[in-house]
Order: sequence, then C-alpha cells, then structure tokens
Amino acid sequence: MKQKIDLPKVIFGTSGLGNLYEALSDSTKYHIVKQSVEHSASPVVFDSAGKYGAGLALQSLGEQLKLLGVHKDNVLISNKLGWLRTKLTTAEPTFEPGVWKNLKHDAVQSISYEGILKCYEQGNDLLKGYNTSLVSVHDPDEYLAAAIDEDDKARRYEDILAAYQALADLKSSGHVKAIGVGAKNWKVIQRLAADVELDWIMIANSMTLHSHPAGLIEFMQKMQVKGTAIINSAVFNAGFLTGGDFYNYRRVTPETHEGKALFAWRNQFNMICNQFNIKPVAACVLFGLSAPGVISIALNTTNPDRVKQNIALAEAEIPADFWIELSEKGLIDADYLPLLLNKI
Repeated sequence: MKQKIDLPKVIFGTSGLGNLYEALSDSTKYHIVKQSVEHSASPVVFDSAGKYGAGLALQSLGEQLKLLGVHKDNVLISNKLGWLRTKLTTAEPTFEPGVWKNLKHDAVQSISYEGILKCYEQGNDLLKGYNTSLVSVHDPDEYLAAAIDEDDKARRYEDILAAYQALADLKSSGHVKAIGVGAKNWKVIQRLAADVELDWIMIANSMTLHSHPAGLIEFMQKMQVKGTAIINSAVFNAGFLTGGDFYNYRRVTPETHEGKALFAWRNQFNMICNQFNIKPVAACVLFGLSAPGVISIALNTTNPDRVKQNIALAEAEIPADFWIELSEKGLIDADYLPLLLNKI
C-alpha cells in the first residue's frame, strides 16, 4: 500500500557531512546540524546515504544529533541504501576518487536482498540510535550502467528488484515508513516505478533550471497523479549553476566544447539575474520546486550560516518577467514556461 509522506519544502542533504569536496571540522558539522534543527519545523528531515563519505555522513549526523540531545521522534532520516562501508586499503577511496576528502573508509556497492539489509543495518549502527524512516536503493542507474553486457544488465536489474523486496519487507514489518528511489538517470526511476510500488522518488541533477527535458516532466506529471511524492535534488547541477567548477559531479572547463557551452549558459543566466536583482540560487530553488509533483527540495551546505537562508529560498518571490526573459533568451524551455508561471 502506498504511504503518503508529508515533508517540508526544504529538507537537508548531508553529503557535506561526508566531506564532499572538502573535509569539514566536527565543529562545523555540529553547527550545520544545530542550525538545521533550530530552523526547521519538527520533525527535521535529513537525507543521507552510505555512499556519502563511505558512511561518514551518517556517522557525523548521528554524532551531532546525539550531542544536541535531539529526540529520535523529532528527526526523520532518509537513507539511500546500496553502498556498504568497507576497510580502506588504498591511498584514497575507490568508489569516487578525488571527490571525498580525508576518509578513513572505502565503500562498495551492495545491491541484492541480503546486501540492502546489510546496508540498512549498518546505516542504523552509524546513526548511533537514530533509525532510518525513509529508505531507497541508491544509484540503481549506476549499478545498471556498470553491466558488461545485456545478460549482466538483466541480472543486475533482478538484483535491484530483490533489494526492493527487502525494503518492502522492512516496511510491512513496521521498521521503516516509506520506500523510494534516488537516481541521476530519471529513465531508470521511470522503469522502476512501473515495476515497484514507490511512495516517493528523488530525482537528482535532472530537473533543473538548466536541464528539464519534456519526457521527464511528463513522467513527473504521471507520478503526481499516482500520488507518488517527488523530492528534487541537486537543482544546481552539483553547484555549477551557482558558480562551482563541477557540473553533475564532473569538473568542467571552458576549454572543452561542452564546457564552453555550459559557461556561456551560466554567464547569460547571471547577467539576467543581475538585471532583475535575483539571486541565482533562489532562481534555481524556485524552478526546482515548480516541477510537477515536487513537494520538497533537498539542499546541502557546508556553511552553518547558510542553513536559515536555504530554508528562506523556498519562499522567495520572483516576478514572471524574469522567467519570461529566460525563456526568450533560450535558457529555459518555452514549452515549460506556462507550467512554471502557473506554479510560481
């Protein structure tokens, strides 16, 4: 049976707690969690994953919540399962070299019935008494993409379905509240939604101001009709839209053909934002919230002072003329403009 979930407009991503791009001090992590708890309605919602820092994000979140004395009933944790912490035997982690900093562990993908249960149990151990309420299979798209041939891909898809059977068993036994999926390739989410009863889906890097394909919008509309909650994540394309050097977690430079086009798009976007006195981050968040069926945006920060600002972004007001200008300059799809204006 589908479980309806009620979430605030902004939930807190925790990849920064796992030392994404930079190693944060325990003090900084403490104040990030503290600000999140203080400025969010109860229960505060955190989205995490065993992949984030090879479990470091989960561990840090549990440690800081415990230090703050937050009651477990006042926090709702989403754990995207599929990566299991392992011993670090190389100079740096093997699962995403160069992305995670100062880690003491490695991680391996573990997607199967038993594997996903191990990830769930390990995650709760790392959370130090705070249990996962929302569960999903993390990066099933990457798991399928690693197949060596079509037979291997078919076998891997069966692994994913077995993992979802394990999650369904956890839900039916009352251990978790709701089941979802988190992936960057929305077409894999679409395939899974046809085969698995999902309470929610998390779309990453796909429904952004820069990238919003018509097929994805149509799929999201269908999910909305079915009552499947949608969380939009990575609405800055991994930080690039707001000034970073990584687009969807890959470093880009103006020297390549792809990079030249991306930088040109961003420069024009910034010019229009300046023209209307709009913060690019606010435009990205409101655009992400405008998508059909989206109930929440997952925002991550490594700066405690930005937590309150991130929450406020969801309530920002942007004039219709701004979106019309973006459309006229070809920065957003003209076909999406009516939906956008109607929602915002």
